[in-house]
Amino acid sequence: MTATIPRATIEGATLEGASGGGATASVPRRSPVARSGSLSPTRAADFKVCPLLYRFRSVDRLPQTPSSAAVRGTVVHRALEQVFDVPAARRTLEHATSLLSPALAEVIAGRPEVAELFRPPADAAAGPGSGAGSAEPTARWLAEAGRLVGRWFELEDPTRLEPDGREVFVEHRVAGDLVLRGIVDRIDVAPDGRIRIVDYKTGRAPSEAFEQKALFQMKFYALLLWRTRGRVPTRVQLVYVGGQGRLLPLDVDQTQLEAFERTVISLWRAIRTAAETGEWLPRRSRMCSWCDYKPLCPEWGGTPPPLPPDALDRVLRPAAPDVPDDGGA
Repeated sequence: MTATIPRATIEGATLEGASGGGATASVPRRSPVARSGSLSPTRAADFKVCPLLYRFRSVDRLPQTPSSAAVRGTVVHRALEQVFDVPAARRTLEHATSLLSPALAEVIAGRPEVAELFRPPADAAAGPGSGAGSAEPTARWLAEAGRLVGRWFELEDPTRLEPDGREVFVEHRVAGDLVLRGIVDRIDVAPDGRIRIVDYKTGRAPSEAFEQKALFQMKFYALLLWRTRGRVPTRVQLVYVGGQGRLLPLDVDQTQLEAFERTVISLWRAIRTAAETGEWLPRRSRMCSWCDYKPLCPEWGGTPPPLPPDALDRVLRPAAPDVPDDGGA
């Protein structure tokens, strides 16, 4: 089951959830019912980093303040998707950078709070109609986004690429109670049928020690493509356009993906247990320094909010066999 759906559509409808309170919370008794849930690579990574982070994002669904870097990543992704809308000869750096400003406007239209990133301080205003204060910061922001796009042109040549799919939404039921979902930035298919999965990253490439962690998402996508298309992708590739720029490829095979599938299902079992018991334990790490929810974390003296009444339902919903099933368990 594969379809191309705009990223905003998927993000607007949260498909994963969780339950729990603080480190431990009671869950009301319920009548036994067959339940099913879903998991994306982002939410899976959340749980691996910190179960309480998963709860905050997927169960409580606490808002996050948009960051300049995150918005820039969204805008650059949009430009790199749209550059392939024109014939190969027109896929120039100039054309690609011209897509950035409209992409930013599109993001702001969908999330008005993003405009606050570009609004000047009140004391910087120069009077009605002056336009002072906001134009230069926006111009600098777009220039930095343009540099990221330029780095991509140094790493890949879009005139020699004809993607099979861009921003492709893929889902598959890998177990009776679990549907995996993801959005793949780009899928390339060679004339002989070999598949390459590509994902753009606007940050810096990780050190060698953290490469495998970064490739978790790509193995997730490879598993989905194998299960939905019936052919194992030959290669997955992360394209880092931040810093000096770098390609991070990984060749995969069926044995690797079978093992990874078992890993994901085990991870889901842990998530399900947390949802049913209400135990979403915090896990302190260096990632805490960048966590929006640090003030609410017991590891840092905070107190999580009460669980929403439908916390369990946000993770485990009544099962509906509406997704292709490979018969796994």
